[in-house]
Amino acid sequence: MALTLTRKIIQPLRLISVRAMSGDLGSGAGKGGGSGGSIRDAGGAFGKIEAGREEEYFHKLGDQQLKEFQKNMNEQKKFHEEEIRRLEASLARHKEQVKKLDKLDGDSD
Repeated sequence: MALTLTRKIIQPLRLISVRAMSGDLGSGAGKGGGSGGSIRDAGGAFGKIEAGREEEYFHKLGDQQLKEFQKNMNEQKKFHEEEIRRLEASLARHKEQVKKLDKLDGDSD
């Protein structure tokens, strides 16, 4: 379960980091063959503003995804710590039962 949650969060981060453009941001159509939209294709000040907004958006999105990832990791940590406490208590109960059985077995001899 933890692995699938981790994959769901990390995969979008990988896609964001793969983005690449040629030339300056907002300076016009790149050599990659894809279009960044009419404003970015035109270049100039508006293209640079739009490119800046896009970069800001992806930066905020990455920050948000990182916070969600950290929150998820903290929740998993709490869950596993609680699970350890529960299992240690169960182990202590079973050890006590074994001691009682050994004592009864020793008394019957």
